[in-house]
Amino acid sequence: MTGPQIALTSEADAVEGHSCPRCNAQPGSPCRSRAGAVAGTYHTGRFTKVPRLVKLLRVPTPADRGPGQPWRPCVPAPAPVDPDTPSADIRIGYARCSTLTQELQTQLDALVAKRIPRDKIFSEKISTRVRVRPQFEAALTAAREIKAHAPHCRVIFTVYEMKRLGRDAAELTALADHLTDHGLVLEMLAGPLPGMYDPSGPGRLLFGFFAAMAETERENIREATLEGLDTAARKGNHGGRPPVITDDMLHTVLRRRANGETVQDIQPDLLIPTGRRKGQSPSLSSIYRSLAEHEKTQAHPEAVEAVHADFALLQRRERSSK
Repeated sequence: MTGPQIALTSEADAVEGHSCPRCNAQPGSPCRSRAGAVAGTYHTGRFTKVPRLVKLLRVPTPADRGPGQPWRPCVPAPAPVDPDTPSADIRIGYARCSTLTQELQTQLDALVAKRIPRDKIFSEKISTRVRVRPQFEAALTAAREIKAHAPHCRVIFTVYEMKRLGRDAAELTALADHLTDHGLVLEMLAGPLPGMYDPSGPGRLLFGFFAAMAETERENIREATLEGLDTAARKGNHGGRPPVITDDMLHTVLRRRANGETVQDIQPDLLIPTGRRKGQSPSLSSIYRSLAEHEKTQAHPEAVEAVHADFALLQRRERSSK
């Protein structure tokens, strides 16, 4: 590394020792632009916190920070922990959301802001109804192992809020007791009980109360969801993807087949009206499937057998052509 590069990295390290008042970048991370990329220069309000850089007009971001690339929070390398120091804290972070469509980034940002190293943050997208959560079990195992090897350290199991651990009151209480029994400290960053969990006195009572509230909230959400699905079903909306073969298309197929045309002749004239394949013709398999379902509702066994025979013949032809 050349002299100018060393100087640039030194300036960047000094700037990144402070948080940015403009883009809210935490210490250890470069500044970010409005577009969500790494900013090419540090924001003025940040580098002016460093006395020797106050009079500069701009401080460029080093190339190793990836200017212009997608911004990701990072933390400086953690200082080595002396296991004989009683005041040393070691945090294990856990983040969870229920569905694939939800995002974990808010929870991860909050855990990173607590200076938890990336390799000590466990995250997963899984429902609390699933009893076995792999990343949750891995986080608990890691916390217990650290406590066993460094008994003088305070090992803190950190989550964004109580609901990330679960929504069952009995399960939450049992988990809190399990952490206490193993000498671990539970910490919540948000929600009704932010801060360290106190397993004695009022802390336990409050934890039990809000755990029961979380369970009640889950049941209310479940009941509201089921009521909404039931109401939609009564109106004929059963959810899911729109059908490839609509009633109008099925009527066309039935009418033209009655006039002696084959499904292969009819297929090119059919167009899917909605969805990802809008404007394309449905596959022969989809047409035969719809015909079979229609005939099944009409309760004509001979017609059903004929449709199934045509479908089986089509599949044999497709296999022989490959």
